[in-house]
Amino acid sequence: MDVQSDNGGQQGVLKRRLGRGLNSLLGGAPADEPSTEAAAPTGAAPESDEISLELIERNPFQPRREFDQASLDELTDSIRRHGILQPILVRARPDSEDGYQIIAGERRWRAAQQAGLDTVPCRVIDCEDQRVSEAALEENLKRQDLNVLEKAQAFKDYLDRFGGTIEELGRQLSMSRSTVSNMLRLLELPESVQKALRADSISAGHARAMLPLSEAQQCELAKQIAGEQLSVRKTEEIVREILKSGTKDLPRAGAPEKPQPPQASSHVLSLQDHLRSHLGAKIDIRLKKNDAGQIVIHFGSNDDFERIVGRLRKAA
Repeated sequence: MDVQSDNGGQQGVLKRRLGRGLNSLLGGAPADEPSTEAAAPTGAAPESDEISLELIERNPFQPRREFDQASLDELTDSIRRHGILQPILVRARPDSEDGYQIIAGERRWRAAQQAGLDTVPCRVIDCEDQRVSEAALEENLKRQDLNVLEKAQAFKDYLDRFGGTIEELGRQLSMSRSTVSNMLRLLELPESVQKALRADSISAGHARAMLPLSEAQQCELAKQIAGEQLSVRKTEEIVREILKSGTKDLPRAGAPEKPQPPQASSHVLSLQDHLRSHLGAKIDIRLKKNDAGQIVIHFGSNDDFERIVGRLRKAA
């Protein structure tokens, strides 16, 4: 595989899965076709240009916050030896200032700076914010080294900026609604647990298993997972035991079992997921004795509250 394919095959993924497809962004031109044309004036660039690095800025919708330096150094060495083999995809700056904004290819742009290049080959297209955001999601979606919290934050930012439901986003990305929903729920974890997830002290599987617990329990269990190197399966067993006993503390050896609270049926869980998808919010259906219970709707800000209320009114 070409070391300069900094999106690890994402160009092909983009072509297959992004909305109307990357071909529509490129106007049907092959993405790897080199250009021998001179750079054009700002705003009137031909299909492929050599553009000054000083005129290019990063993609504000880029979900990746950190770039592995060793991988970037390897790409830099390849560029020094072979040049940039695949043009960077850019658009004219939307603020009407001179220059361009990256759509796809930020690693190549960073590596070119490290390599000391003055210009880089670019393909300039017209593209609105929503499609740039979609392209950034698609480019990074299948990268194994992209932190799951970066993906989750990118999903949340997209929904906050452009609207739509979790189900619609999942369909657009060829992902199940539950996959997108579970990933978004990781952003509800306490900061200490998210920090452990970013540091790989716990995995995404561990984090998902902890979601039904209280914040205090999540923090304590995250420390236990890291300290005792617990497997995801063992973590799931601990969580089931906590929920079964109804205790606030993590289970200890010899602790007496408490009466089991009512368990939600598959139908209730399905309704809970449906509400989460429809409202784009965390929903908890809490059952009590004698068929009583609560439906709890969580919101993270005033704007989030107004959005949820608007959807409820519309549904009513």
